[in-house]
Amino acid sequence: MAKPKAPPPLEPGARRWALLAGASCLLPLLLQLPPQIAAAIAAAGIGVGLLSWRKPLPALLRLLMVIALVGAVLLMTRFAIGRDTGCALLAAMFALKPSETYTLRDARSLIGFALFGPFATFLLDQGPLSLTLGLAASVFALASLQRLAELESRVEPGRAVEAPLSHWQRLIAIGRLIGIGLPLALAVFWLFPRLSAPLWGVPERAIARPGLSDRMTPGEMVDLMNDETVTLRARFNGAAPPTSQMYWRGPVLWNFDGRTWTQPRWFRGIEPAPFTPSATVWDYELEVEPTDDRQFVALDLPLAAPNGSQLSLDHGIYAPRALSALSRWHLRSSPPAAYEPQLRAVLRRAALDLPQNYNPRTVALGRQWRAEAGANDAAVVERALALIRRDFVYTLATPLLGRHAVDEFLFDYKAGFCEHFSSSFVVLMRAAGIPARVVTGYAGGYYNPVGRYWLVRRSDAHAWAEVWLQGRGWVRVDPTAAVAPERIYDTLADRAPGAGGLFGGIGGATPLFNLSDWARRGWNDFVLGFDASRQERLLRPFGVDRLDGAKLVMLFVLFASAAGAWMVWLSSRGERQRDPALRAWHALGRRYRKLGLEREPHEPALAWAERVGKARPDLGISLLQLSQHFSDWRYAEGQPGRREARELRNELVRALRAHRPGRTGERR
Repeated sequence: MAKPKAPPPLEPGARRWALLAGASCLLPLLLQLPPQIAAAIAAAGIGVGLLSWRKPLPALLRLLMVIALVGAVLLMTRFAIGRDTGCALLAAMFALKPSETYTLRDARSLIGFALFGPFATFLLDQGPLSLTLGLAASVFALASLQRLAELESRVEPGRAVEAPLSHWQRLIAIGRLIGIGLPLALAVFWLFPRLSAPLWGVPERAIARPGLSDRMTPGEMVDLMNDETVTLRARFNGAAPPTSQMYWRGPVLWNFDGRTWTQPRWFRGIEPAPFTPSATVWDYELEVEPTDDRQFVALDLPLAAPNGSQLSLDHGIYAPRALSALSRWHLRSSPPAAYEPQLRAVLRRAALDLPQNYNPRTVALGRQWRAEAGANDAAVVERALALIRRDFVYTLATPLLGRHAVDEFLFDYKAGFCEHFSSSFVVLMRAAGIPARVVTGYAGGYYNPVGRYWLVRRSDAHAWAEVWLQGRGWVRVDPTAAVAPERIYDTLADRAPGAGGLFGGIGGATPLFNLSDWARRGWNDFVLGFDASRQERLLRPFGVDRLDGAKLVMLFVLFASAAGAWMVWLSSRGERQRDPALRAWHALGRRYRKLGLEREPHEPALAWAERVGKARPDLGISLLQLSQHFSDWRYAEGQPGRREARELRNELVRALRAHRPGRTGERR
């Protein structure tokens, strides 16, 4: 039995190209993974590449590396099954792939596997950066595959040897491939009927996107407050509220167990509490980044739930499903003149409830103030705020509090941030007999002058209090603002010295941030926000008010058919004749077709020239010379990459194009 033929070896230069192409495909995926997981995978990939550069690693060592890296990824994701874990495992497997890349077949396998990297990236993020990096990686991968094909033509016997392409020629060839598929891709994006729900379910993210929660334990929000990621953008139709009035209302927390505040789930199904809006009304469009939660925020207080959502008892807004993709909402809000002036008994009990045997000093202080103030609830509130202004400081560096956390904060440490202030304030108010609750959300915002909209970051996360006062109802009280209003209502430039805290304090970086975020918002509007309703209004600028389902299907079929015809024409046009000499040779055969003397597909060049010479002696000599020239270039052994071969080909092309046979007499 014959021994199997060994696959062609991989030159060092081609291997470098393959590894770089693979790394470019892995990069956008790593940028979307948690930093510690991305760092571990990147370090493993670099280590494997260096260790296996000169010779293959032993099979046992590769197996141990796979087990170690997969185990590390699962441990860092806490064995949660979802998109994050799946994408991280894909990246881990690819990071180990260079350890077995030594032949042409291995390199093609590596690049083909690597192209799953940009695809997996889009499962986690659809932003312009991910698209740009994914497109660049795809172009790099296609160029590497083309280089491997050229290498294979030189090392495998029996295959035609073609001159290697320059980098510019490779880019032109790849651009042609993109041009073949782009019209169909655009037709599918713009005209394929959009559904309100996906065709198949995608598992939820294993690692939830940071955002507001329906529970709050003082001290746990510090990670969110250090995250400068944008969570929403708002464009006002008219005047915007002052920054000090930008309280973006989120989950309202009523229940307290001595340590953690939680949101009652049963409040969601109750009609919103009545309130009397003031004369000021804000009309705005809200663009909410994905949060993997149903609830989203609105300016305090929303007048009504936007289309496709509902209001809860405490004016929380809930979407019908998790906001796992970018969403847009049109809202109107107004600061209340009176908010639920009549409090039902069951709600009063919930707003006064405190766990037994917790924070005895705070409870005693609240009862003392109640006895001293009588029925004047507003005096108790003002007394608490005066105490906070006088004795407390704002800091993110807080110690871990014990069982009586509120007592320790109010009487011992007297330092903390919004969670500590709001939680302790509400407990003190309840101890004094004043109904109170904790409200979480965001405060403040940053105005982008380039796009003329406001953006709110996760670092703007905030917690404040609401107390119920006779005749007024629920009233917002922010004890943190009594200590550090500059921390709540800051701007982007306030975060660090110079302009541009998001860029590490680099002076003058704020305009760059404004421009980049404006570009991101445009991407959201143009691509990610293109839903079924906008598709129906696609042709409104051309006088078509609305596209119904039948018209949309007809348009899609029409444009898809045109795109398919374009693909067929461009694919077949010169695909088998990439070399200019071959194209000129085949064109010459088509010119002789007019004389009834075209070359048969099976006919060699010299045999064809002899046949033409017998029928047309006036053309035979010149065509025989061209055929001999073509045969020498096409079939003679040589080095196609040398300058002499290129000059020979160019000379042949000029001669073939110049030969114009006439119907009678000498050639023209």
